[in-house]
Amino acid sequence: MQKIKNIAVIAHVDHGKTTLVDGLLQQSGTFRDNQQVDERVMDSNDIEKERGITILSKNTAITYGDYKINIIDTPGHADFGGEVERVLKMVDSVLLLVDAQEGVMPQTKFVVKKALELGHRPIVVVNKIDKPGAEPDRVVDEVFDLFAAMDANDEQLEFPVVYAAARDGYAKINLEDENKDLTPLFETIISEVPEPKGSAENPAQAQVFTLDSDPFIGKIGISRIFNGRLKKGDTLTLVRADGEKVNGRITKLIGFKGLDRIEIEEAEAGDIVAVAGFATVDIGDTLCDPEHVEALDPLHIEEPTLSVMMSVNDSPLAGTEGKHVTGNKIKDRLLKEVETNIAMRVEDAGEGKFRVSGRGELQITILAENMRREGFEFSLSRPEVITKEENGVHLEPFEFVVVDVPDEYSGAVIEKLGKRKAEMKSMTPMADGYTRIEFEIPARGLIGYRGEFLTDTKGEGIINSSFLEYRPFSGVHHKRINGALVSMENGVAAGFAIFNLQERGKLMIKPQDKVYIGMVIGEHARPNDLDVNPIKGKQLTNVRASGSDDAIKLVPPMDMNLEKALEWIEDDELLEITPENIRIRKKVLDPVARKRAARNNK
Repeated sequence: MQKIKNIAVIAHVDHGKTTLVDGLLQQSGTFRDNQQVDERVMDSNDIEKERGITILSKNTAITYGDYKINIIDTPGHADFGGEVERVLKMVDSVLLLVDAQEGVMPQTKFVVKKALELGHRPIVVVNKIDKPGAEPDRVVDEVFDLFAAMDANDEQLEFPVVYAAARDGYAKINLEDENKDLTPLFETIISEVPEPKGSAENPAQAQVFTLDSDPFIGKIGISRIFNGRLKKGDTLTLVRADGEKVNGRITKLIGFKGLDRIEIEEAEAGDIVAVAGFATVDIGDTLCDPEHVEALDPLHIEEPTLSVMMSVNDSPLAGTEGKHVTGNKIKDRLLKEVETNIAMRVEDAGEGKFRVSGRGELQITILAENMRREGFEFSLSRPEVITKEENGVHLEPFEFVVVDVPDEYSGAVIEKLGKRKAEMKSMTPMADGYTRIEFEIPARGLIGYRGEFLTDTKGEGIINSSFLEYRPFSGVHHKRINGALVSMENGVAAGFAIFNLQERGKLMIKPQDKVYIGMVIGEHARPNDLDVNPIKGKQLTNVRASGSDDAIKLVPPMDMNLEKALEWIEDDELLEITPENIRIRKKVLDPVARKRAARNNK
């Protein structure tokens, strides 16, 4: 029987998970000596590479001695918590990575809670010990306190600790040991990770935790075999989450080695393999022996807390830049997304509108960014939190927020978050003149704050949040302080008009940009909206005078990417997203109708 160890690497965003997996792949001899390998090799899609974050959990397998180690790299951002939750059930232990300077962060708490609930005993890896401000001993104490606060049992509190610098490729058991390679971490995994439960002699039983698809062989379910053996050509029963049973045959069985997928003939209990041949397979489904049909517990994923309306673009420039513009195309794409992204929900709201719900703004904006890169054109509304009624009480989601800021900016942050109904829970001085402040805040209060936070802390602050719980509704939410500059003409923006509008506020357009009536072209310096004419050219005459032909000086426009724009808009505005542009517009384009609607709302 093959010796197998299954682990997941979990941590807060940017604590070095993918870099550590890189090091394990390199030092296990998985790559040939002359093989060209990218940095952060597990982050495979374009957005992951550009932003340096992991969005989808991915698995790999390495061989160390006579052991096969299956490793799953998970996302660290709270918005992709659904990816982490389903993976933890498929492994026998976790590597919990903690930054030697930052210590325990909100997402660390979230993933640790899930791992401890499943009975895993984590191996704690204190990473980035080469940082100048690193305090490994303090971090180990923090992790112990966290485990104790999460009701860990005695065995879990006796966790093994490994100190590492993943980027430089070394790990050690004691801080005074010399910096060599990752062997101490490999040895700890072999000695501390329990053997997979289940036996190869039992009837076959496997559970699907990730989906993939191939244009030639269709849907592929990446599964953990809990019992028995799977062979190519076997007939199995697929038990769906709703209890429906479907018989099918394994047309392909695929194993993992490093970044490669290898076709195999058979696999046994404890291994992680990809299975093809079941067209209706879904995440959480069980594959089992037709004569011993016994389903495993379906995966429970926490509910989404935020939703946006995605609709067909109906602006005057609709259809001029995108390839896929109809409601049917958008619907098909959203349904395809929900197949593999189980933390997301899509509801048809009629008339080419769809309510897309997810864990946070980042999850929704990454979906929107992927869609625009694929040639879609659509509009998005302002994000809203998902509220619910329980026993006649109106509840809304609350977030736990941790802020690390330079001492001189802490006052501004506390004041701003206080206006957004945040309650400060603790304030701790840290090394290098930083302060860590913890808040509990309604999720609505965070919408639109991150951009402001970066401005207030001159880009030096770090803000992180994770979902806490539903609590009674906390009253009216924060509105944007500044109004909008709205175009009152259709046409092409002129430099002369933009120069004259600069004193009214910050502009989002440049000369030669197309504009239309009702399009937002800038942020007004005052709280009210203002209709302006951005296409007005200079009156030309035959008379030339020495003073009147000065060169105009234009301020660069505001840089509005998808996240910033989605945070900036208000309830009466929409984002128009095309493969080439992101524009902001009013829901009601006609100025007269817009004023009438605003009066009626009051």
